[in-house]
Amino acid sequence: MKLSYSPTSPYVRKVMVLLHETGQIEDVSLENISTTPLAPDAALLPNNPLAKVPALVRDEGPALYDSRVICAYLDNRASAGLYPQGASRWDTLTLEATADGMLDAALAMVYEGKLRPEDKRMPEWVEGQWGKVERACKTLNNQWAAHLAGPLDMGQIAVGCALGYIDFRHGARNWRAGNPDLAAWFDAFDSRPAMMHTAPPQ
Repeated sequence: MKLSYSPTSPYVRKVMVLLHETGQIEDVSLENISTTPLAPDAALLPNNPLAKVPALVRDEGPALYDSRVICAYLDNRASAGLYPQGASRWDTLTLEATADGMLDAALAMVYEGKLRPEDKRMPEWVEGQWGKVERACKTLNNQWAAHLAGPLDMGQIAVGCALGYIDFRHGARNWRAGNPDLAAWFDAFDSRPAMMHTAPPQ
């Protein structure tokens, strides 16, 4: 398999952490891609018309894209159980959706600063995106601590990658303030070998 990849993409990191956790990292070759909404990489387009990473090229079918689709496929391939069955499945999927929403907001903030001309930037819009991150962190701290402390699942991986990206790009905003349980969980989760092997370059 071939994975279209960027070392700073938090969506790619979700896939990479899963590959490490499930022992599939040697089954995938990495193709380094540089793509933005304003400058899509032509090499990526045959595998993802949306021009986003990650995209996974398989031998047995068309390329898969969107990190949630790829993670579900790789979990099934390894019979890893990171997407549990039964009632807990919905908790895991909700956590993953929450984490991906945090990433969407955090990445939008980055794009606003890097891609939009300075005279067209809207600080109020940036703060609106940060509000999503703050509310999500508060909800994770107050409602999801028990799930995060439970057996490893894709919800935990997604939340860990989201918080890692927020530290990477928006560390000065200090999401930890007022969220002691979430901060303690993340500090422990971030020391897992899979997280250490996939940390974005500083």
